[in-house]
Amino acid sequence: MAIGFPLSLLVRKLESSALLSDEERRAIEGLPVATKIVPAHQDIVSDKEQTSRCCLVLEGWACRYKMLHEGRRQILSLHVPGDIPDLHSLHLEVMDHSLGALSQVTVGFLPHEAIRDLALRFPHLAGVLWRETLIDAAIFREWMTSLGRRDAYKRLAHLFCEMYVRLDVMGLVSDHSYRLPITQVDLSDALGLSNVHINRVLQELRHQELITLRGGVLTINKWPELAEAAEFDTTYLHLRSRPAA
Repeated sequence: MAIGFPLSLLVRKLESSALLSDEERRAIEGLPVATKIVPAHQDIVSDKEQTSRCCLVLEGWACRYKMLHEGRRQILSLHVPGDIPDLHSLHLEVMDHSLGALSQVTVGFLPHEAIRDLALRFPHLAGVLWRETLIDAAIFREWMTSLGRRDAYKRLAHLFCEMYVRLDVMGLVSDHSYRLPITQVDLSDALGLSNVHINRVLQELRHQELITLRGGVLTINKWPELAEAAEFDTTYLHLRSRPAA
């Protein structure tokens, strides 16, 4: 499926887990959208902010995060093109976390009013958007499982597998490789590990020739072995079909 810019990205993302009619696709692509480039390490939406629009990631990587008073950060989720990380803001008046740019990010802002109107005109689409929030919650549960019960090796391997599948769905994987525009500090903040520990696990994954990480590009050399090591199962992503690894 060819991807235009920008709202066909959203169509593709939604169709990875649900069927859409031609009329529904046209309605999505007709939504008003205002695009903006956000530099790396800046907030797109801040904690405690009230917003009247949702953010669609068009290019780059973003994250949800919480900042503790002593300055420590916990990354709660990673977001790539096609994701709407703050879809919940349709119903929650105040943000209880921040949404920030990990790399330079191009975002499209969709007015809440337009999304609500879309949901009223197309009840099936309302269900599809609700499904997106449920899948987002499923991913969060998997992250909680990793933080609570997987060791550092499995935690990082699982994240690499997840991002591979999510990017593959959006056509952003080539020759088992994808852009990984984040730092070891970002990985440590996402996985609850020290930067030293992340570096040690990366070296082990490289030593076993499961991955290659060079110039911000991650290559998975042995998908079956990496997925087995991570105990990775795509069920929680609730895809209509699993892209070929």
